[in-house]
Amino acid sequence: MISYEIHGLDELVSKLNKLPEVLKNSVADSQELVIEKAEGYAQRELQSSVKYSSGELARSFRHEIKMSDNSVIGRWWNVDPVAIYREFGTGRNGEMSPKNLPENVTISYRQTPWFIPADKVDVDLNELYRMPKIKINGKTYYRTNGQIARQFITPSIEKVAQEAPDIFKNNLNERFRELSD
Repeated sequence: MISYEIHGLDELVSKLNKLPEVLKNSVADSQELVIEKAEGYAQRELQSSVKYSSGELARSFRHEIKMSDNSVIGRWWNVDPVAIYREFGTGRNGEMSPKNLPENVTISYRQTPWFIPADKVDVDLNELYRMPKIKINGKTYYRTNGQIARQFITPSIEKVAQEAPDIFKNNLNERFRELSD
């Protein structure tokens, strides 16, 4: 008859019982890292492509991570309404400009020009964007057919999507190493 003794079985069972929580926390932390990286890419893109800016658009990102019993959901968005106009463009110019639309997204663009009161903007839109200035009843306006899409969010998501699997893998490996110590 062969007899054997198992040492550390209680410790192994204890660590195995911790695995679901370790996995969920690792996924949440990884999600946070991925979102922060995407936000950094978007902010760099904005800062390199905007000449006259207060930086408000770059500071207007928000994100949240929600955890439930069997899911971790990360959301990232920009609270400044200018973000959507910059990302996808406006008017006919926005409609005709190249852009990468998310799956199942359809955008409707205004087809007629509109006027911006010159006294309501801080910069010369004619100088910046070549919007013609016109006078109507003694008041000056800029006439526009909209702005082209200047995406900064979508390219950031695409870039970080390439890095995300490694971020998740490395974070989980680190958590498992901590658990085994």
